[in-house]
Amino acid sequence: MIFLTLFLEFFKIGLFSVGGGLATIPFLMELAGKYDWLTHEMLTDMIAVSEATPGPIGINLATYSGFAAAGVPGALVASFSIVLPSFITISIIAKVLQKFRQNPLVDSVFSGIRPVVTGLIAAAGMSVLKVSIFSADMRSGLGATITSVDIPMLVLFILILVVSNIKQLKKLHPIVFISIGAAAGIGINYLLR
Repeated sequence: MIFLTLFLEFFKIGLFSVGGGLATIPFLMELAGKYDWLTHEMLTDMIAVSEATPGPIGINLATYSGFAAAGVPGALVASFSIVLPSFITISIIAKVLQKFRQNPLVDSVFSGIRPVVTGLIAAAGMSVLKVSIFSADMRSGLGATITSVDIPMLVLFILILVVSNIKQLKKLHPIVFISIGAAAGIGINYLLR
């Protein structure tokens, strides 16, 4: 029964999370509240690990969630079922789109999907922000109640926003910012112990 549930849930996530792996996060947040496979805190940790590991974040998250629910077979089922809708959809689109490539209606549909994808990614960002900077009661999903603020993390977040918008620093390679962020995180963690 767990494998059927994994298949159906991750098939649904794969079908409706248009716009890449980050668009899967709101659906996974919902799963974390619905099943006891993982907690919202585990999901936040999974997001960080999935961003750091090779491969698409959506598949990495599905694999980890499936493993947490039912071990290696669960990981295989979740990974397969999250990519299956895309495989089916792209196979159909590849055949059909050649005929309708210049159709204004098809253009309008793709234009209409863009704001939805932006909203899903923004919702995912807010969910991660609530867990990482604000202490929140995440049992209510995206509408979580904020109970306290982690001041050092908020200061670091604001500092990153400011530094990333300084024109001269935009010329630096992203690895510089990643290294500075890692060093700051380690330093803050060390100071708070």
